[in-house]
Amino acid sequence: MAIDVARGATAAMPAVRDAVRRIPELGADPGSMRGQDGDLLAALAELCEVMGWILFDAGFYRQAHRMNARALALAELGGDRWTTRLVLLNHSMLGAHTGRPRAALATASRVSGPRTLPARVSSLVLVRQAHALAMLGSRKEPMDLISRAQSRFLDGVSRHDPPWAWWIDQTELTGHQGWVLARLRRWRRAIPLLHRAATAPGPSYRHLFAAELLSALAGAGAWREAEDLITDVAPRAAGIGSVRTTERLHRTATRLRGCADAPAPLRDAAVFLLESLPARQSAGGVRDAGSRRP
Repeated sequence: MAIDVARGATAAMPAVRDAVRRIPELGADPGSMRGQDGDLLAALAELCEVMGWILFDAGFYRQAHRMNARALALAELGGDRWTTRLVLLNHSMLGAHTGRPRAALATASRVSGPRTLPARVSSLVLVRQAHALAMLGSRKEPMDLISRAQSRFLDGVSRHDPPWAWWIDQTELTGHQGWVLARLRRWRRAIPLLHRAATAPGPSYRHLFAAELLSALAGAGAWREAEDLITDVAPRAAGIGSVRTTERLHRTATRLRGCADAPAPLRDAAVFLLESLPARQSAGGVRDAGSRRP
């Protein structure tokens, strides 16, 4: 996970492939592990969760779906409810990213239980729901949800927070607030939030907020600001290790390159960005050690 945080998911893919080769349990049918030691099941579930996240951010969406399913099965066998919740939150994001907002909404709704969630986890559930509903065309409810997410986040940390909640911070929430607003085409409010998140220090995967900022600037017709952002991003684009991010940058740059309304210097900058992005890695991902769904 440290490699992913520092250098991005593509840099972490060799470690994922190595784990699949070295750990035979990752290829076993989860049902065959019923009755195994709870600590072993918990460790395998956490490993599969991390691998599912890396596969997702590296652009291997089918394999990420399968690894998430494996992580869920193992966590449920071991009674590890917090890992189950994290996987569901990741899987909701995967559903939204791959154009399945109804599935994303349903998955996020499974995170809650009979007890009130800690504030940071609750805020992330609300964020996932807001994204899905915005994609489904709702206008008011995503705004309400994102406002509630901020309010819940401000309730602060507690002793009930799971260990993985460390990354749910104000920058993460600010970026998602801006992103949801951009989905709703509320550019005036979205752009400052995305800018704040994109320029804050943080893990490698938060380059995604810069990609969403560029898309929002293009949507708003903020040509000069879009050109400035490309000038900043393009020289380091080859080192971006998140395929989600580079795919988004590629789509926006392609749109700008062919936009008749955009000034010529911006279209030229878009061409430069397209030439600077890393080549898409092959779709091989990992072997289908997780191909059988539980």
